Amino acid sequence: MASTQYTKITLAERPTAGITPSTFKTEVVPFNLKPGPKQILVKSLYVSIDPAMRGWLNDARSYLPPVQIGEVMRALVLGEVLEAGPGSKFKKGDIVSGAFGWTEYGVFDDKLADKIQTQPGVDILDHLGPLGTTGLTAYFGLLDVGQVKAGETLVVSGAAGATGSIVCQIGKKKGAKVYAIAGSPDKCAWLEKELGVDKAFNYKSPTFFEDFRKTVGYVDVYFDNVGGDILNFMLTRLKKKARIVLCGAISDYNNAKPKGLSSYTNLIAQSAKIEGFIVFNYIDRYAEARRELASWLQDGSLKRRYHIVKGLQNAPDALNLLFSGGNTGKLIVQVADEKARL
Repeated sequence: MASTQYTKITLAERPTAGITPSTFKTEVVPFNLKPGPKQILVKSLYVSIDPAMRGWLNDARSYLPPVQIGEVMRALVLGEVLEAGPGSKFKKGDIVSGAFGWTEYGVFDDKLADKIQTQPGVDILDHLGPLGTTGLTAYFGLLDVGQVKAGETLVVSGAAGATGSIVCQIGKKKGAKVYAIAGSPDKCAWLEKELGVDKAFNYKSPTFFEDFRKTVGYVDVYFDNVGGDILNFMLTRLKKKARIVLCGAISDYNNAKPKGLSSYTNLIAQSAKIEGFIVFNYIDRYAEARRELASWLQDGSLKRRYHIVKGLQNAPDALNLLFSGGNTGKLIVQVADEKARL
């Protein structure tokens, strides 16, 4: 039966700290969608939930304009083409990805969508994980910004998350000694037993700082996903010419006034550097990275885990899981009941 209405979730107000029930508005609207020339009607299947989304809610200068009040919440989506408009390069049944947002259906220009190609040994969800911006962020952040080398000591915070877990594995592949930081014994066990890191530390342990100093000592590359106190501590553990890859700061995203750093002068003393980046800087090299990441998926050497929340209505709660440490691996909202065909 054809749909007569659909659900979308829009931004209702800008949060000053954490996301609350009043941050977003769920709207049920009439289904009156029809693609025009070079457009497609897309049914959302899976929605990526990422820490960067919290930053998109702030009315501040950034690498993307903020989501506006009343707009559909921005998010990367895997969807199925239900109808292609005149002159579209897509056809009905194609699986596509794009920043379609928190909506069950939508009409989008061809230029905003990419067709997902079938690859042996690759699951559809991998296009939101290792082959999506998650994996690309890990790949370019570690290899281009961090420039990790065989024999070096690599430390990864947020290591049980979508990006951190890929960073850990790439580090091992490149011959580094990899130490992971996560927030629970279960996550640490997964990192050690499944992903093969040399040692995982629970930052909530009362002996975390002491254990780290004794076991790791000093660091060549620190891949930072959390910011805050952990970053400040890592600034005191730098080797000469160390590199800090500033990928995320999830501990501060909900803070109106982050505390700031007090150990940054060690960058001077150790001739070290700290460098931020965004994955869109590397758009011209996506194909290169995806080829290598896909080869690792196909030979089984790159592992991934998905935490799936069902129902678009649960997307706001899913986003909050990132800040409570409630997920392990890549967090995804399944919008459609049926699995996509690929």
